[in-house]
Amino acid sequence: MSHFSNIKTKIRNLNSLTAALDDMGINWKGGAKKVKGYQGQTRDAQVVVEQDNNYDIGFSWNGSEYELVADLQYWQQPLSVDGFLQQVTQRYALHTVVNETSKQGFDVTEKQKNADGSIRLVVQRWSA
Repeated sequence: MSHFSNIKTKIRNLNSLTAALDDMGINWKGGAKKVKGYQGQTRDAQVVVEQDNNYDIGFSWNGSEYELVADLQYWQQPLSVDGFLQQVTQRYALHTVVNETSKQGFDVTEKQKNADGSIRLVVQRWSA
């Protein structure tokens, strides 16, 4: 019986995901990797975060989005699973918005982190 949990996300862009992890100061490995779990079990993942206890966290493509894959019994992060996913998702959304608006000719003119943890982003485009 597998100890792994697969947690659905709305994360679809690998570059924005890895940029979010970078923002959070999380060391990750990319490419076709294995997430290590209980009693040597493994799962395939495209992004792996190794933990000191040798039980990994990963993000695995399920055909439509990246799922968080981990043996939650051995979760060893400073944030809870929910807190971790909230921060990853927030940073992911920020990178996705900045990248997509940039493609449309917008520039970020202001980025502010609010006391409640939200991020205020102002973009503008100059027209001729």
